[in-house]
Amino acid sequence: MIDYLIVGLGLAGISMCETLSGHGKSFVVINDDSQQATRVAGGLYNPVVLKRFNPVWMAAEQLQLALPFYTALEEKLGVRLLYPGRIKRRFASVEEQNQWFEACDHPRLKDFLLPDVLANTNPGIAAPYGFGIVENSGRVDTALLAKQYAELLEEKGTLLKESFLFDKLDVSADGVQYKHIKARQVIFATGYGLSANPYFNYLPLQGSKGEYLRIHSPGLKETEILKSAFFVLPGENDEYLVGATYAWKDYENTPTKKARVQLKEKLDKLLNCDYQIVGQQAGIRPTVADRRPLVGRHPGYANLYALNGFGSRGVMIGPWAAKQLYDLIESGQPLNPEMDLGRFTKIYYPQARDASGS
Repeated sequence: MIDYLIVGLGLAGISMCETLSGHGKSFVVINDDSQQATRVAGGLYNPVVLKRFNPVWMAAEQLQLALPFYTALEEKLGVRLLYPGRIKRRFASVEEQNQWFEACDHPRLKDFLLPDVLANTNPGIAAPYGFGIVENSGRVDTALLAKQYAELLEEKGTLLKESFLFDKLDVSADGVQYKHIKARQVIFATGYGLSANPYFNYLPLQGSKGEYLRIHSPGLKETEILKSAFFVLPGENDEYLVGATYAWKDYENTPTKKARVQLKEKLDKLLNCDYQIVGQQAGIRPTVADRRPLVGRHPGYANLYALNGFGSRGVMIGPWAAKQLYDLIESGQPLNPEMDLGRFTKIYYPQARDASGS
């Protein structure tokens, strides 16, 4: 019997695997690549809500774990994943500049916002009101992380590349059995795929489709992350990732013309230089109405768990939430109540018989 069966290998699944590995726990992962959010994401970590200049929920606590976590993964996988940097938030008016200065006095923002206006010196960008600077930000190459981590698990023989079949799962008080695998616990880290999980489909998980454009622009010459109506993330060889969009009723991983037009219209207002669209990608974010993750123990099955609902902030939330879930399972330490899926237990009980099949 192994300690854990993990279903899903996006940011949540990888975070859980690394947490288990660090504590010497045995595990097997099942993943079918049906969820693409991690592979297509911009990988941004940003402690500030830049639309209203508010602090991101638990940002300081999350970053304290996340940055060493990805640094250790770089060494383990032998690739570069972490790109620390700053975000240049483009001001649209003098009023926004004033709001920025007010935000700089917020006790949870003072370590992240510089109390100055940075004048624009890049002729390729239209920014007459300048920029505000967010420090302690950056990005993680999530596509490379997902690829390299899957290869690592394949080499170890702990990754099964297949779809999870719920009718093959037998849950008992002593543990679970899935086909030939016996495990003490199962953790579902399947992103938006959790909505089709008969044990957890009572949870109010929403899907928001996000799309990015990849552009080539030799004239832009920008090395820092830009934030206007969207993000522009510098890559290599004069390429940039531009996005992302939000769509609430489209649950396909297929890029759309609508998003392409929407992003291009906004990009044309930001850039004063030529560019060429060289790619487009899409994925479904696992989001929740109250904007908090879905983490914790199933209300009716003591050895079934969920690690989900990270939305667009999986890079920051993943390592922190995985540690909290591990501490809950192994030591009985309570989760942060704002993300504990126990907040939705009252929704579950009318459906308890449906999940058990009895």
